[in-house]
Amino acid sequence: MIEITPKSDRAEPGTARSEAMAGFRDILPAAIAAMPIGLVFGALATAKGLSVAEVWLMSFLVCAGGAQFAAIELWGYPVPVAALIASTLLINSRHVLMSASLGPKTGAFRPWQRFLTLFVMSDENWAFAERRATTRRLMPAYFGAMGATLWINWQVFSTLGAVGGTFLGDPRAIGADFAFTALFIGIVAGMWRGPATAAPVLASAAVGALTYRLVGTPWHVLAGALAGIAAAAATARPKEQAR
Repeated sequence: MIEITPKSDRAEPGTARSEAMAGFRDILPAAIAAMPIGLVFGALATAKGLSVAEVWLMSFLVCAGGAQFAAIELWGYPVPVAALIASTLLINSRHVLMSASLGPKTGAFRPWQRFLTLFVMSDENWAFAERRATTRRLMPAYFGAMGATLWINWQVFSTLGAVGGTFLGDPRAIGADFAFTALFIGIVAGMWRGPATAAPVLASAAVGALTYRLVGTPWHVLAGALAGIAAAAATARPKEQAR
């Protein structure tokens, strides 16, 4: 009797070039959405006393918009080092959870590729990587292209904002402040896998919103992330044993 092996429904990865181009195409809307936000950050940073070079260096080394905005909000002279460390650490604590989720899917990465690509991980390229991992093997060229695009884009536009952002006006007047929120709603919708997906999404949104109202920022970020993880763990179904 001839045994027929079932064909996997996961697509085979392409060449490094095609994977990189796919990553660039996927992350381009997020990069465009980040442009006005970067300009505003640069303008706010120089208004707080940072030089153009310092704004660029901060974006080069940190590349985390939420943490950078929090730092600028607290910035003063003398610099409140303890408050800056505590607030940015709390805001970026979600990256620990994100990397723990993505880590098992980076089997095709060499150690140095994993280090470099996770350094430039953000909410957007993490979400796209998770979505892609549901249909095909996650490749370093795809994830790296997304991270590099956002990293370079953020440096360029935050620096431009530092140079002349005060002349650009308030991006909230045209709804640019909602761009990332709208983009992430679209990403989450694309990751929908039936009713089981609803529990972590709704739990994260509800707990995050409630914490924001009752406690304030940045605690809602951590609370929402933990609530989503708890809901996912509570509703997970054990995989059927292979026969």
